[in-house]
Amino acid sequence: MTKAYSRFLTALFCLFLGGLMVWQVLLPDRERSDVENRTLAQWPEFSWESLKDGSYTAAVEECFADQFPLRDAWTGLKARTEQLIGKTEFHGVYLCGDTLISKVDTPDEELVTNNLSYITRLAEKTDVPVYLGFIPSAAEVWRDKLPAGAESWDQTAFLTRAAEETGLPTVDFAGALTAHADEPIFYRTDHHWTSLGAFYGANAVLSALGRPTLDQADFAPEVVSDDFNGTLYSTSGIHWLTPDEMEYWVEEDGISVTSWRTGSPEAAALYDRSYLEKKDKYSSFLGGNQPLCVLKNEHNPDGGKILLVRDSYSDSLAPFLAQSFSEVHLLDLRYYRAPVAQYAAENGIDEIVVLYSVPNFITDRNLVLLTQ
Repeated sequence: MTKAYSRFLTALFCLFLGGLMVWQVLLPDRERSDVENRTLAQWPEFSWESLKDGSYTAAVEECFADQFPLRDAWTGLKARTEQLIGKTEFHGVYLCGDTLISKVDTPDEELVTNNLSYITRLAEKTDVPVYLGFIPSAAEVWRDKLPAGAESWDQTAFLTRAAEETGLPTVDFAGALTAHADEPIFYRTDHHWTSLGAFYGANAVLSALGRPTLDQADFAPEVVSDDFNGTLYSTSGIHWLTPDEMEYWVEEDGISVTSWRTGSPEAAALYDRSYLEKKDKYSSFLGGNQPLCVLKNEHNPDGGKILLVRDSYSDSLAPFLAQSFSEVHLLDLRYYRAPVAQYAAENGIDEIVVLYSVPNFITDRNLVLLTQ
């Protein structure tokens, strides 16, 4: 390589970097990345104090990284390049053929022990029967799809431990999902279960409570989206898989939904179709995360009342349970702060199910609120 050619390459590289810098300065900052489904860092406000303690330069660096021109395209290119050299794990997500599966890391043992004890204490504070409803993730149910040698925490052992330590009756989500593991029970680009998976989950709840199960033939699934790219699509940078389909199964006729999203009751719906035009399409189920939501079935006034202390998996599950109960109550401890036992007593609840995906349960730090 001649000296002149080396200088040419150096100048070309500097021109490329300079062009990107000018491009970044001229372009307006983006507030949000739809691909990554998160808010992006903005240019920080300057102060001598922040410059002195280093927070200003750190914030500038974060802003440049988030606002980098064609960031989403570069992220996807990086993942594709890493795949070509044999990599199978991308930011804690395994590429398993046409499916993305989130790795479950070994949790904080003290947190897991405490969380289980909080459920036991809830059961001691109420006369309402309390059930454990832990949903194993795709990393467990579809373990055979993981790349050879891929690591993921043993969720099956945890389910056995949870039942033994609490002594509470359990919902056999693991058995229900494993029995249908050859079906599309989880999304391929998202960590949630599909409506089909939620249907099997609802029947697992009904079986645990000694109630008749639902008949799949009674439902006519409606495909409402064929371009759903979920959280694992965003996290991994793997943007070349075929998007998921999303289905609604339950007719809304006769079922009223009340949301306390803003602290006051307001009418809602089983499905908020406005989210189908957004990146976060899964939030179309009940309108996404909220402190309290109540579903009432006017066609089944004597069906009893169930309370789900829930994570987001319950959003697609609740419409199915509303077929069997007169009322389905959902409390999210990330936002709801009043005593759960008191709520159950005041609202005539017949059964309580602490219903979490295993990865959410073993990392959640809000379950201490069950002890109030």
